[in-house]
Amino acid sequence: MAVPSPKSPEQSERSRKYDRQLRLWGDQGQQDLETAHVCVVNATALGTEILKSLILPGVGAFTLIDNEVVTEEDVGSNFFITTERVGEKRGSVTSQLLCELNPDTRGHFVDESVLKLLDLNPGLFKTFTVVVTTSLHEKEIIALSHKLWEWNIPLIVCNSYGFFGSMRLQIDEHTMIKTHPDNQNPDLRLDCPFPKLKAHFDSYDLDILELTDHLHVPYLIILYKHLENWRKEIGDDTALPETYKQKQFIRQNIRNSIRKHDNGTPHHEENFEEAIKCVNFAFNKTTIPSEVQQLFNDEKLINLTSNSKPFWIMAKALKDFVENEGNGRLPVRGTLPDMTADTFKYISLQQLYHEQAAKDAEQVFNRVQQILQDINQPDDTISEHDIKIFCKHCTEICVMRGTRIADEYERKSGAENEIAQSLEDPDSLIEHYIILRGIERFYSEYYNYPGEIDEQVEPDIPKLKSCITKLLNEWGCMSSTKEDCIHEYCRYGKSELHSVSSFIGGCVSHEVIKLVTRQYRPVNNSFVYNAINCSTESFTL
Repeated sequence: MAVPSPKSPEQSERSRKYDRQLRLWGDQGQQDLETAHVCVVNATALGTEILKSLILPGVGAFTLIDNEVVTEEDVGSNFFITTERVGEKRGSVTSQLLCELNPDTRGHFVDESVLKLLDLNPGLFKTFTVVVTTSLHEKEIIALSHKLWEWNIPLIVCNSYGFFGSMRLQIDEHTMIKTHPDNQNPDLRLDCPFPKLKAHFDSYDLDILELTDHLHVPYLIILYKHLENWRKEIGDDTALPETYKQKQFIRQNIRNSIRKHDNGTPHHEENFEEAIKCVNFAFNKTTIPSEVQQLFNDEKLINLTSNSKPFWIMAKALKDFVENEGNGRLPVRGTLPDMTADTFKYISLQQLYHEQAAKDAEQVFNRVQQILQDINQPDDTISEHDIKIFCKHCTEICVMRGTRIADEYERKSGAENEIAQSLEDPDSLIEHYIILRGIERFYSEYYNYPGEIDEQVEPDIPKLKSCITKLLNEWGCMSSTKEDCIHEYCRYGKSELHSVSSFIGGCVSHEVIKLVTRQYRPVNNSFVYNAINCSTESFTL
């Protein structure tokens, strides 16, 4: 047998360097991250923390947009800035130091304001995979929101303000294939085994096996045999145990079938004990998840065009497969959980699932090729590898559609109902979202932040309260925010605490990675952090 060639030094070094994250999002996810170009607006403590958490795992490139100079306040909150750099361009200083964290990442710095860039060079933003902003004003947020929505580029608006932080994600449409659900049952098909699997199950007769073989039968075969016996007893060839009593009956039958010593005590047969433990999930009916069924009825899938994205083409091919070759079922996943069995029996069983998964994926691929031809897209738009991944994770596929941030500011989103309902909950953090919005309004009216000037802390309290009241009236909300909470925000005077910025920066970088890799579900769509009692809450606005 040929000996496989060793990996190149570069591959080995890369795998070693990014080992932990490769386990989370795989090689494809890492490649997506390494080809991404993330834009961060403003090199605040929060902005640099976000970039730090993206550069360390190997984001391909970043552009830092900032036209401010380093101040004493920056030195106090930002670990990437030292006293001797006061007066220098903040974006230049931080981008230089950030690039030292990982030589794999390319860094760029733009010394300009967002509004001026949108006016003179809007095309720059089209080159970014994701745009993240920190400490932007209302006018800038609205302008950027409109443009990025038009180009379908994700936008994350975030803030670190005293002991509180917030994040708001804007995305038009985000499709996902690998969502990594927390509790996903294996795809065993015991209720509807495909022909070769059924033949394999039927080839076993547990009653005549020698003890050594009995100890190493995969638990799937044990479960299938007892399911068939139970069906014969009740006279229904398609029934599945659903009630606790029915499942207990099968468990007891499995327990009774364990071989016994001469003195009547049962042998220790791990495979039978595994079968007993797996009764709860192994007999689940093979169905199509409701989210996938909804996706099959999506307008983007039904009305494919020459501009349709690969996700929708693959989803249409998947639907056609289900309605034809799949007989109402999704493709076989092709993976098996570990189980007590000898190597030959386990691999023989595993190979059957692998072969069926490959056969199903090939049929889906053939349908994809036909669809590409019908809508005049190149044959190589979607590869066989893409289809295999899509079919393997087809129970997880989903689409997330968001709302535009500008619509919240222009009162077109309907977020007022969510805000009003959340305000009725005394433990909700929605009031901090409202106060932060009020602070943005405050800046638009007075061109400074509440409490930013020491002697104006007390006078700014009624001004901020007035801004918040106006917002609540615009939303039609009768509730109000707590007086002491407003007072507290005025005391902060727009100060950033590094610990808060670090926490929010980690959260934001996670969301960026989810968007870039199209793995895991992003937050939908607003997030607030209270560092005083270490609580968080998300809202859909």
